[in-house]
Amino acid sequence: MRAFTNHATRTSALLGAVAATGLLLTACGADGTAPSASATASPSATAAAPGSAASPAPAPGPFNDADVMFAQMMIPHHEQALEMARLADGRARDADVKKLVAAIERAQDPEIRTMRAWLKGWGRPGTADHGDGHGGGHGDGHGMAGMMSEQDMKRLASAEGEEFDRAFAELMIAHHEGAVAMAEEERKNGLNPTAKKLAGDVVRTQSAEVAELRRILDRL
Repeated sequence: MRAFTNHATRTSALLGAVAATGLLLTACGADGTAPSASATASPSATAAAPGSAASPAPAPGPFNDADVMFAQMMIPHHEQALEMARLADGRARDADVKKLVAAIERAQDPEIRTMRAWLKGWGRPGTADHGDGHGGGHGDGHGMAGMMSEQDMKRLASAEGEEFDRAFAELMIAHHEGAVAMAEEERKNGLNPTAKKLAGDVVRTQSAEVAELRRILDRL
């Protein structure tokens, strides 16, 4: 009877030690180190990590005035392109025009959010006074290459079908060419690697879209 009691006592002690070891491993991790922040963070804490679509990351590294000017000018430039693209709804007829509209919306809206994050990270305002005659344009006072005038936008809004397709292609070619010129200037004079990379993306993407818009005009 005494032997049975001693055996039960040893078994209980062993089970208690195993349970304590399990609790220690849970608290410290399998390798004995403290658990990482990512392992204990709630899903809501990690959902908007820097660089995600919900929270664009600032551009790391040094920057100069050219980088700031590029972002400050390209944001309203992109915003007008999106305004032009929205006018295509119910007005555009050509399938290729509609595809380009979708591509413009898909690319430029995220770029706007990205550049706003840069300016916030750099401690610079989201807009600047561009009334210094910088760039070309259509005599509308925007001072940015390729920006449409109020008259241009009214012309586009009043067109439908093939007339809209043609006007959209003509105006977007000029708009894109202005954006490419601004991006080329950033590639030449900018300092921040992230900003210069986006400028390169603008040059490549919008140059290809200009070529496609010219093909569309040739067959309309």
